[in-house]
Amino acid sequence: MRFGDLPLGKRPEGRWSLTADWVVVDTPAGRRLVQGGEVVIEGDRVLHAGGRFGGELQARFDIGAALIAPGFVDLDALSDLDTTLLAHDNWPSERKGRVWPLSYMDRGPYEMYTPDALVAQKRFAFGQLLLNGITSAAPVASLFYRAWGETVDEFTAAADAAEQMGLRVWLGPAYRSGGMAVDQQGRLSAVFDEARGLQGLQDAIVFAEAMQGRDLVSPMLAPDRVETCTEELLKRTMAAADDLDCPVRLHMAQGQMELQTVRALHGRTAPEWLDVLGCLTPRLLAPHATVATAEDLDRYCDNGVTVVHCPLVSARHGGALRSFAKLRQMGINVAMGTDTAPPDMVLNMAVGMMACRLNDGLESVSSGQMFDAATLGGAKGLKRDDIGVLRAGAKADVAVFDMADSYMAPRIDPVQTLILGATGRVTRATIVDGRLSMRDGDVAGIDMKAARRQVQEQFDGLIAKYPERTLGHPPVEEIFPPTFPLLIGD
Repeated sequence: MRFGDLPLGKRPEGRWSLTADWVVVDTPAGRRLVQGGEVVIEGDRVLHAGGRFGGELQARFDIGAALIAPGFVDLDALSDLDTTLLAHDNWPSERKGRVWPLSYMDRGPYEMYTPDALVAQKRFAFGQLLLNGITSAAPVASLFYRAWGETVDEFTAAADAAEQMGLRVWLGPAYRSGGMAVDQQGRLSAVFDEARGLQGLQDAIVFAEAMQGRDLVSPMLAPDRVETCTEELLKRTMAAADDLDCPVRLHMAQGQMELQTVRALHGRTAPEWLDVLGCLTPRLLAPHATVATAEDLDRYCDNGVTVVHCPLVSARHGGALRSFAKLRQMGINVAMGTDTAPPDMVLNMAVGMMACRLNDGLESVSSGQMFDAATLGGAKGLKRDDIGVLRAGAKADVAVFDMADSYMAPRIDPVQTLILGATGRVTRATIVDGRLSMRDGDVAGIDMKAARRQVQEQFDGLIAKYPERTLGHPPVEEIFPPTFPLLIGD
């Protein structure tokens, strides 16, 4: 049967298979490449992954010149419209709307998007993840444009959207006890409201309890950033995670502003502070570790913390993990995150390889190691052995990559070709839980072209509001000047 006959958004009846020129399979002896391989799916599980299957099938779909592989696991997956793109050429951050001025805080921070807009953004972001072969995701969003934290209602809608579209997610509304503010002289300080943070945690616990037992949705606790958290909030978060048996994601060791703030508040680096509090545990997913000290990395290793490596967004802002190879050698579990637009895991693997080789030399990292981090590393961080793999008994979470793409030639080894090609735009299909969620740019449950127009209008509206929360309240043209001066008239 033709691959185009496979129904979008539905799980086919009976036992069916995909065949292709190449398949990445997981065996008891390790990960292997199979030429002319086949993957058989029944219900939500893989029945067979390897050579030609000899049993009965309801249907066989031959994809031809393609690579069939485990779907990517993204532990820092963008779920809103990426405001870090606005910071790419516009610095310093405290004068470009990346830090709230006290004048804005005094008037009372408010929501800059409507509830419907927030849901539309998450749906669009989930579609983008599926377009890039990401089958499991732990979404993240910025709180810069929020009144304070995220809400249970918007995440309940996000859970429904994920199940409708066919994306496996770990969800939890972000909460915080504080945030950074800048005064009229440009001085930064942390402003706290612990009661608000603790209420946010309680709301997140209620949401997590409601998500228990859903098919594609699992709970996660998501305190925003380490410098926005108090000791009490962190301790209660980790205790709640134990009760809920769920992961905790906390951004830390990721930038100089955080490093200086945490040292000023607590006299330590963030990982050292959490270690003293007893909050470094195997439940912790910690993006980005780009300013982690050698001692901080030792603490991560000793406590089983998973580092979520997001090389593209780090490199865009002059940072790098030092290094992917070193962390692997130490025994630290390294997972991958995209954390920016586009959420292109293939591009992230490519940038991650470049950054590691620039730091530690040509032989420090291989394509296979990066691919493993984007699949096995994420699964390990989530304490799952049935995702990020392609073997009998695993969840049927599969990505298909076009190996006949004319922009990605000549083809060599398929995994190396994919990463050297450095784009997820060759993702031809994404299957989650045995259901075709994306094929050839079409995503189940959403019109991505119409959604793209809608979210661009929302983003343009957000930019127009930036003067309200930027130091000195300058016009937009001053906050975000064009790359080259605009030509006026003839």
